[in-house]
Parts: sequence; structure tokens; C-alpha cells
Amino acid sequence: MIDFQNPSFAKLSHVDNASADSQFAHLLLDGEQVMMSFRGMRDMVVFTSKRIIALNVQGVTGKKKDFTSLPYNKIQTWSVETAGTFDRDAELEVYFSAVGKVKFEFAGNTDVAYLSKLIGHYVLG
Repeated sequence: MIDFQNPSFAKLSHVDNASADSQFAHLLLDGEQVMMSFRGMRDMVVFTSKRIIALNVQGVTGKKKDFTSLPYNKIQTWSVETAGTFDRDAELEVYFSAVGKVKFEFAGNTDVAYLSKLIGHYVLG
């Protein structure tokens, strides 16, 4: 499980959703679709039509994997911070009931405004 006491997750870069399909297909519900996919060093995060799923690859060989499901219906609030001139990273902070804050850091070219709209669509829609 993600260490929620240390809410920062590795810096993530956007990847094609097809690369996430093999890692997450067995977890998706009927009708659930991957909307956006991101990769850190070894870990991944996908935003689906129902939740955020974080993959934490563990161990030297990387065979041990932890999947954490964060459903949109448990989100209380969220914030985005876009990249700036000197601070090239973008951030998404999401506050979940019973879990607390989860922080995702993205490469500067990530469209965090779209992520905010995506979350808003499923939380508020």
C-alpha cells in the first residue's frame, strides 16, 4: 500500500494508456476505462472512469506488486498546482475520507487542469 503518512508519490510522466492495460486489466470492473496513465521509476498510477489505481512495484525483482484503489466517491476535496517557470513540476493533492491526503507529483508538461476536470466530473457529476 502507498505510505499515506508520507503522501508524496514518485514524480510521474504521462504514458500511453495501452502500456497500462497489461498491468491493470485484471483489476478493472465491467465498463471501467483507463482515462490517463502515468509512470514513475517503477510505479504507475492510472485514472479510470471510477477510481485512481496506484501500482507500487516492490522488491529487487519487481515481481511483488501492490495495487491501491482510491475511489472517486471517497474524495472530499482536491487541488492542482501547475508548473511554473522555475518550478517545473505540477502537483495534484487529493483528500480522501478515512485515508487523508495523497499527493501526486508530475512532470511539468502534464495537464493537471484536465486531471482536475476528470476528478470533478466523477465526484461532482
